[in-house]
Amino acid sequence: MAIDRRFQQALGLELPLVCGAMYPCSNPELVAAVSEAGGIGIIQPLSLTYVHGHDFTKGLQYIRSLTQKPVGLNVIVETSNATYKKRMQAYIDLALQEGIRFFVTSLGNPRWVVDQVQGHGGIVYHDVTERKWAQKAVDGGVHGLIAVNGRAGGHAGRAEPLALLESLAPLGLPVLCAGGVGTAEQFADLLEAGYAGVQMGTRFIATTECQAHADYKQAIVDAHEDDIVLTERISGVPVAVIRTAYVEAMGTQAGFIARRLLQGRRTKHWMRNFYTMMSVYKLKRGLNRANNSKDYWQAGKSVAGIHAVEPVQTIVDRFKAAMPKS
Repeated sequence: MAIDRRFQQALGLELPLVCGAMYPCSNPELVAAVSEAGGIGIIQPLSLTYVHGHDFTKGLQYIRSLTQKPVGLNVIVETSNATYKKRMQAYIDLALQEGIRFFVTSLGNPRWVVDQVQGHGGIVYHDVTERKWAQKAVDGGVHGLIAVNGRAGGHAGRAEPLALLESLAPLGLPVLCAGGVGTAEQFADLLEAGYAGVQMGTRFIATTECQAHADYKQAIVDAHEDDIVLTERISGVPVAVIRTAYVEAMGTQAGFIARRLLQGRRTKHWMRNFYTMMSVYKLKRGLNRANNSKDYWQAGKSVAGIHAVEPVQTIVDRFKAAMPKS
C-alpha cells in the first residue's frame, strides 16, 4: 500500500510527525524542537500564555527565534462563550501575521476557523473520535482529520486505531493517528496501514526539552499500559491519566450532582466551564510539583513503549529511520 503523503507534502515536513498541543506541557522550547527536528510542534495558547508566562505575540516570536520551520496553533472552537471566541479569533490573526499556516481544531464546528484562515493559505485539521464528528468537520471545510483513539492521553476516544481509520478513510481526507504511539515501529506500522501521519503527546513529555517536572517524566517512563486510567474528575468527561495513590483515593467518577448538571441542557456549559477552571489550576500545579502532590498527570497508553527521557532530536531521528520508503 502506497504511503499517504498528502499531510507531509502540504506542510513541507521531513516527517509526518506532530507534537500534539498539550495543556500544560507545550512549552515553546518543546514546540520549536519538534519542528526543528523535522516534525511539527503545535502551540497551545493557554500553555504559552498562562502556564509559561509569554505574551502571545512575543511567545510566537520567541518560537520563531528557535526555528524557522513550520509550527501549528491549537484552537478549541467551542463557541458558547463569546468572549473566548473573540480571543481565539485574535490569536489566529496574530498567528497568521507571524507566518503560521497550520491549525488544529477541536471541540466544536471548525467552520469559522476555516473561513478565517483560508484566504491566507491556512490548513485546518480537526480532532475527531468517531465518524459522525468527522462528517461535520468535513462539512465544515477542514483539510484533514486527527483520529483520537482509545489509547490517547488527555481526552481519549473509544475506538482502536485501525478501526477508527477504517471508518474515516471513506471521507477522502488525510487522517492522522493520535493515541498510543510511543515507538518508531508503531509509527511505521500505522503509516503502512493508511494513516497520513501520527500525532504524539506523551512521548514528547518525556524529553529533555519539555519543562514538566522530572517526576512527571519519570512516572511516564515507569508506567505500564494498565497504569493508564480514565477519570471524570478533571473536566467532567473522561481524561486519561496515570494511576496514582491520589487518583485512586479521589475516584474516577464525577459525583451525582455534577453528573446531573453535566446532562442538563442549560447547566452543562456552566459545569464544563467550572471543570475547565479547576483543571487549568490542577494541571498547571502538577506540571511543576513532585510526586507527593495532589495532582493528576495526563498520559496515554504509549507509556508502554517509552523507556527513557531523551532529547527530541534523538526521538525524531529514530522515527525518520523507520519511515517507510514506498
